[in-house]
Amino acid sequence: MLLSLAQWLQGLDPSLGFLRIFNYITFRAVMAAMTALLIGLAFGPWVIRRLTEMKIGQPIREYGVQQHLAKSGTPTMGGVLILIGIGVSTLLWFDWSNRFVWIVMMVTMGFGAIGWVDDYRKVVDKNPEGMRSREKFFWQTVIGVFAAFYLAFSVSETSFFGVVQLFIRWVTSGFSTGLPPRADLIVPFFKTVAYPLGVFGFIGLSYFVIVGTSNAVNFTDGLDGLAIMPVVMVSGALGIFAYATGSAVFSRYLLLPYIPGAGELLIFCSAMGGAGLAFLWFNTHPAQVFMGDVGALALGGGLGTIAVITRQEIVLGIMGGIFVAEVLSVMIQVSWFKFTKKRYGEGRRIFKMAPLHHHFEKSGWKESQVVVRFWIITMLLCLIGLASLKLR
Repeated sequence: MLLSLAQWLQGLDPSLGFLRIFNYITFRAVMAAMTALLIGLAFGPWVIRRLTEMKIGQPIREYGVQQHLAKSGTPTMGGVLILIGIGVSTLLWFDWSNRFVWIVMMVTMGFGAIGWVDDYRKVVDKNPEGMRSREKFFWQTVIGVFAAFYLAFSVSETSFFGVVQLFIRWVTSGFSTGLPPRADLIVPFFKTVAYPLGVFGFIGLSYFVIVGTSNAVNFTDGLDGLAIMPVVMVSGALGIFAYATGSAVFSRYLLLPYIPGAGELLIFCSAMGGAGLAFLWFNTHPAQVFMGDVGALALGGGLGTIAVITRQEIVLGIMGGIFVAEVLSVMIQVSWFKFTKKRYGEGRRIFKMAPLHHHFEKSGWKESQVVVRFWIITMLLCLIGLASLKLR
């Protein structure tokens, strides 16, 4: 919005040439981060007070880690504060004509709405399980499939008419027309290794990344500050990929696919980072507020969508290795328990408790040790992912 305002003012008065600074994505990215950070710090106490007054406290599972029982009643649904910071800051600083930021905003807010309903049921019904997994998965699928289908054509074409023409060509060809090379699956650390996906392959992979990342971040959100800092670090790294992918010069030099408009995603990533740091101010141990599903599902969905647009799905898996480990620990634990119960009549466990961070708590690690060590691992993984920009 501010970009359009600055351009309009320059048209009225050429002497306002200093407003050209709004044309630089890097300047607007810095301002977006600062805006989101200040919004979060300013409104954080008010949001926490309101959640407390509404008695929106987090129920704690009795069969969980016993030390967490003391956290019962801590205000949850604090992810609303993150979404406010991201939404306001992004709308202020990004180019409203950019198609990619709008779809990322749609996915983020849509998944946030699912998380809101889930958290609300936990609070009102006093049910720690919240929304049934089948219902939650259905609505995630609706949003994920829509986003994946839209991106299949918009990543390859820059104009609305180009998107329509590509879609018509795909339909009239009997759904056999492929996508341009810029939509291929890129294998990091190799110069020329990329795999054509086709439309259905692109949609399937995109859906898996968006919905999978959303749930992975949600599983990670179990300790004070555990999920939000990795989200901040991964979003910052993806912002760098977005900026490079959206630049004809940098993308050619770094052997990345040039995707016009992707650079504007740096604004969204910066807003996510600023809003996340503001939330961490209140979420650090001992937490004054919890993110809840409204924040975790939304942030994960946003990260997954950005990775799809920048064609860095595999790199996201590397940089978000903590998220991957958390969701895999749950899948392995549940699968092994069901298998051994069917085979031996008694369910057995591989981990002391899943997700993975609870296993380490049960092993004697303090909560702050688990959190900080997971942060350090995420920082290392983000550096490895960023190294793929040049190491090809």
